[in-house]
Order: sequence, then structure tokens, then C-alpha cells
Amino acid sequence: MAPPLLTADAVSMLDRDRFVHTFGAVYESSPQLAAAAYARCPFAARADVIAAFDEAAAALDDEAALALLRVHPVLGATGPMAKASQDEQASAGLSEIESGRRERLRIDNARYLEKFGFPFIIAVRGLTVDDIDAALTTRLENSAATERATAMIEVRRIAALRIEQLVAP
Repeated sequence: MAPPLLTADAVSMLDRDRFVHTFGAVYESSPQLAAAAYARCPFAARADVIAAFDEAAAALDDEAALALLRVHPVLGATGPMAKASQDEQASAGLSEIESGRRERLRIDNARYLEKFGFPFIIAVRGLTVDDIDAALTTRLENSAATERATAMIEVRRIAALRIEQLVAP
């Protein structure tokens, strides 16, 4: 059973270390962004928490933004990844795909990584394997600038969804 959601008031009362511990995985392996979001305390509502994280990501310079994209796991891969990523990928059916489809996804992910320099990123919650596959195929045709912007939008969407699992509306 999931722990009860925190209220915005409870989030605001966390000290910096506890805040970073609680929200450090909102952006994959990037607790420094939780520390940046903490600077926006206090929060009146969950939307304020999401906005603080969104602003932290938006403030990244190009090099830091690329580093953030590069720490995301490859979709459908079986290697180590954060618990939240494991759960999200499992909810989309990526942990249950048959080997032929997994191989095609691996090949397309490799093409994407080679073309753009970071793994294919999409907020998978609520999507099916078909949805993810179609998005990957379509986004492989994007320019580098378009895809980098799209990937950052997806990263920020993932963060918002993760915050929604931690903080009450």
C-alpha cells in the first residue's frame, strides 16, 4: 500500500535534506533539481510544488539539460533503473513485451540514441506499448532541436506525474 500523500503544508515544513530525500528522484537521478525546487518553499498547493520543479528544469543550461536527458533509462531495457521508472515502464506493459518486439524496440532506441545523443524519453503512464512504439517511430524523424525540446517537455511531464503520486491536490 502506498504511503499517504503529503499536503502542500507538510511539504513546506520539510527541512532541505528531507525534501531532497523525498523528491530527489522526481527528475531521474537528479537530487540537485530537488534542492533547487526547495528554494521555492513554502508551497500553497501541489501545483506550486510542480511549478518549482518545472522552473528548476527550465533554468538548466544546455549542458545540464543534456545531462538530465542522458540519465533517463532506455525504455524497455532490462538494466538497472530507478524504482519509479520500473513501475512506470511496467504499467505501460514494457516489462512484458515479447522478445521480437523487445528487439525492435532495442534497435529503434539505439537509432534514437545515436541520432540525438540521449535515450528516447516519453511519459509512459497511460500509454500502451503501441503508443510508445508509434511515438518513437515518429520522433525519430524530428530535428535535433525539436527532439531535445520534446524530450525536455516529456521529462517535465514525468516529474509532474511523480509529484502527483507524492503530494495531495
